[in-house]
Amino acid sequence: MEKLVITAAVVGAEVTRAHHPRIPYTPEEIADEAVRAWEAGAAIIHLHARRPDGTPTQDRDVYAEIIARIRARCDAILQVSTGGAIGMTPEERMAPLELQPEMATLTTGTVNFGDGVFFNPPDVVERFAREMKARGVRPEFEIFDVGMIEGALALVRKGLVEGHLHFDFVMGVPGGIPATVDNLVHLVRQLPPGATWTVAGVGRHQLPMAVHALVMGGHVRVGFEDNVYYAKGVLAESNAQLVERIVRLAREIGREVATPDEARALLGIPQRRT
Repeated sequence: MEKLVITAAVVGAEVTRAHHPRIPYTPEEIADEAVRAWEAGAAIIHLHARRPDGTPTQDRDVYAEIIARIRARCDAILQVSTGGAIGMTPEERMAPLELQPEMATLTTGTVNFGDGVFFNPPDVVERFAREMKARGVRPEFEIFDVGMIEGALALVRKGLVEGHLHFDFVMGVPGGIPATVDNLVHLVRQLPPGATWTVAGVGRHQLPMAVHALVMGGHVRVGFEDNVYYAKGVLAESNAQLVERIVRLAREIGREVATPDEARALLGIPQRRT
């Protein structure tokens, strides 16, 4: 079985300090959470950015500061969000790609997202894919429903995505695919040979879906973006605490945890120059 790649989604765009008092807002706070998650065993840090008041932003300069602060302290793969927040324009959402991060998310279809709509028509998805290809950014396909897998494979057929294919199944979002083991198995069966996958269970589904991924040979995303609780009614102390639990469970079943460089090799990302 492949070594386990753990992604830490440390902040997101929706969760606020009303949900958890330790949600990071400033570049320094986000970097601190990211580094602690890396120390705990995360190979990938999935990044969103905030204004000091907690408002989500895709501002290039804010991302640049976050990335610089993390880069100075660790070698994690940094994956920027191109989802941004509901209601942002495609231009706003693409802004962090100017920084040429190693990875970025690419959602390949439209989905109801709670009370809003995460709007990703085919022409916008293709624009994002072209921009990532031009800048040498490895996409992670964000899959909220099974039809989005076909949307991703359509980009491959058009030559807009090349090389290794990696998918993140976001399960349990109101409006998206429910977080059940049957649905996870169905999603995995749609993937082409050689593709890798991660599961991000939302809310109370985070731990159960992570456990399924561990034993099925997939990879795992945890963090405050998707879930702020460690147990029912008990807030997690940090993103690192959520990562530490996955590391512990992986070791209990004899599965090794990948370092950032091992994750790069697995995902077809060039090794960082020191």
